[in-house]
Amino acid sequence: MRRPRPHYPKCPVEQTLDVVGGRWKSILLFHLFTNSVLRFGELRRRLPGATQRMITLQLRELERDGCVERIVHPEVPQRVEYSATPYGRTLEPVVDALCSWGSEHARDAWWNAADVN
Repeated sequence: MRRPRPHYPKCPVEQTLDVVGGRWKSILLFHLFTNSVLRFGELRRRLPGATQRMITLQLRELERDGCVERIVHPEVPQRVEYSATPYGRTLEPVVDALCSWGSEHARDAWWNAADVN
């Protein structure tokens, strides 16, 4: 019989990654921070490498965690809009830091990858 694993509190980095970890979550948040409200189709166009299913799953997780608000307008055809919540906006410095680091090191990463091949 297996003994249950002891429960350890998560470190702050793990807690943050529980919310923003996921291939598309940080990118979705970035677009919602730079545009106050976006419809699903607009988000999909901004993430051409993501499938519709994956965007939907990532948005649902962000909504579940209280970072994104989903507003369904009772129209035909149905109009759905997404926006960052005030709680979600507390992640803006985290996403900004990722953006800054990516901008600063993008060229280095590209050149280093080219040297390997």
